[in-house]
Amino acid sequence: MSATLGSGLSGFVVEFDSGIGLGAVETTAGERFEFHCIEISNGSRNIALGTAVTFDVFAKLGRWEAANLR
Repeated sequence: MSATLGSGLSGFVVEFDSGIGLGAVETTAGERFEFHCIEISNGSRNIALGTAVTFDVFAKLGRWEAANLR
């Protein structure tokens, strides 16, 4: 894993399944992190593909995940 882990990363939503609430973001450096819809900071639990986001990365359930998507 790279040294970019932490807060304030930038990227785009590259996957999102609103039925199950799971998606993935990819940084401009090509690193990919999964997320759950509860991590979308506006509370909507829905986000469009291609949306530019800033996010944090934390260890959850034994893996690195995106959190606090804004």
